[in-house]
Amino acid sequence: MVSVRNLTFSYRRRPVFNGLDLELKPGSIYGLLGRNGTGKSTLLRNMAGLLFPQQGRLDVLGFEPRKRQPAFLRQVFLLPEEFYLPPITIARWVRHTACFYPHFSFQQFHQYIAGFDIPAEGTMQEMSYGQQKKLLISFALAVNAPLLLMDEPTNGLDIISKGQFRKVIAGALDEKKCILISTHQVKDLENLIDRILVIEDGKILFEQDIETIAQKLTFSFSFDPEDLSRALYSESSFKGNALVLPNTDGDDSRPDLEMLYKAVILASEQINKAFKS
Repeated sequence: MVSVRNLTFSYRRRPVFNGLDLELKPGSIYGLLGRNGTGKSTLLRNMAGLLFPQQGRLDVLGFEPRKRQPAFLRQVFLLPEEFYLPPITIARWVRHTACFYPHFSFQQFHQYIAGFDIPAEGTMQEMSYGQQKKLLISFALAVNAPLLLMDEPTNGLDIISKGQFRKVIAGALDEKKCILISTHQVKDLENLIDRILVIEDGKILFEQDIETIAQKLTFSFSFDPEDLSRALYSESSFKGNALVLPNTDGDDSRPDLEMLYKAVILASEQINKAFKS
């Protein structure tokens, strides 16, 4: 689906990637996590052919993205964090945009906007930012592209809409599609993604599927000093110490993505060591 080998990219004198390697396979929803400025959006734009690497090889669906061939553009959709919608009606915008995507489903699109409670009247610029974001999410899913790239899709959504987002994304995945979601709002992806990617210092610092994480790590709260001494990562809270521990009892635990992300960033050596055993 997507193969990134030795990717090097920089903005003038500011390096972003230096030898990044990555593989994405169909049938999965990937969560791309990382601090602000670590290159999450840049990586998505390289995959979409909007930015060009200085070195390395980037293969997306058998195409070189930088060439922006029509056959490639029909199969990849990037939902950007920042966007502009013209002052026209939804119907007119969809009519003039959907024609570029051969697998676009008008039926699915109307189901999604109905589920998001998006008003059909007025122009798109009269909508709130959250409504515009939900409109774009609905369109992105209705495109039915094999590769869907989403950059901070839950920004601007309220709590109810975030729950709707998780539901529609989970329902849109099939064995032929790959969805890559870049976000810093880790909690928004819980119970949705099945593989975690953490990017730091221009490289993939951590990559594991949710099932393996549940087998290898335990997330808990404890006041017990013995538990604290065994922890791979810990932080104090009003409930006690929040801990990331090696899973020694063999029972799968429910991963806490926010704790996992902080543990990977602040204690990467200890966390990665737990997956080598």
